[in-house]
Amino acid sequence: MSRRCVSFDEDGHIYEFSPEMDPVYTAADGESLTIETIDSLNKTIQTGDDLLDSIPDEVNAATGPIEVEGAEPGDILAVEIEAVRVTEGQGRVVTTPDFGLLQDDEEIEHPATRITEVDGDTIEFDGHEIPIEPMIGTIGVATAEETITTLTPHDHGGNLDTTDMTGGTTAYFPVFQDGAMLAMGDSKAAMADGEMCGTGAEIGTEIDVTVSVISDPGVGLDRPIVDTGENIKSIASADTMEEAVKLANRDILDLLQADHDMSKTEAYLFSSLVGGLEISQVVDPLVTVRNSIPAEHLSHPF
Repeated sequence: MSRRCVSFDEDGHIYEFSPEMDPVYTAADGESLTIETIDSLNKTIQTGDDLLDSIPDEVNAATGPIEVEGAEPGDILAVEIEAVRVTEGQGRVVTTPDFGLLQDDEEIEHPATRITEVDGDTIEFDGHEIPIEPMIGTIGVATAEETITTLTPHDHGGNLDTTDMTGGTTAYFPVFQDGAMLAMGDSKAAMADGEMCGTGAEIGTEIDVTVSVISDPGVGLDRPIVDTGENIKSIASADTMEEAVKLANRDILDLLQADHDMSKTEAYLFSSLVGGLEISQVVDPLVTVRNSIPAEHLSHPF
């Protein structure tokens, strides 16, 4: 059976996640889709001479939103990411004034651009071949109360810039509004954990997903979770790294308690022995981290 393609141009896209959004498509529970996205800079950077003087008002366009039939507040939306494919012959990595981890370093040019040509399964940077490992930078659902731009991560997901959002993984999101309202974009051909300069190799993609609603889950979900097959990871975003890691740790304790009938203290002690904290990104308006537990110690959480 063919997949419905949800297109950036023909169907629609957003630059904000909000409590009230009009869907560009309504998917059945369990339906498989292909999502077409463009690069996060809206095709404005095509050569090394194209520079980004500031962060645009509209950035990180997310294709959607896609309503999922039957999703209600309190449910969980499972997004099985089957494949992420690059759809253009080059990516782009840039610096921007007043943006990025080392934005105040006088020895680093702001702005600067480097085009990363696609060559088979790699991109090229200054004679170095880097494996293409495409991932989704921005993915999320309608928010609970406030409107949040696609540049910012939060409990709904959004600009998580998490390398685990890639083919072969399943992401779980709390449902805050009827229909969930899933949207995604801002893909990268390659990106290091941290996204230090503020971008990965920004590129257009096709993303194959299957969306499913989990009603009455055995454990509630406040923020996204990703299951890589080898690890289950809580994802949290906050103003500071300390706040984010505390949230991610607390979220993983909830899963451990439910799975092993542990007390919160026991789960806390156990979490300090296995898995560990990982940085997703440190450059967005909120920082994003994840707390990983090997699947051998934590069964499927839902």
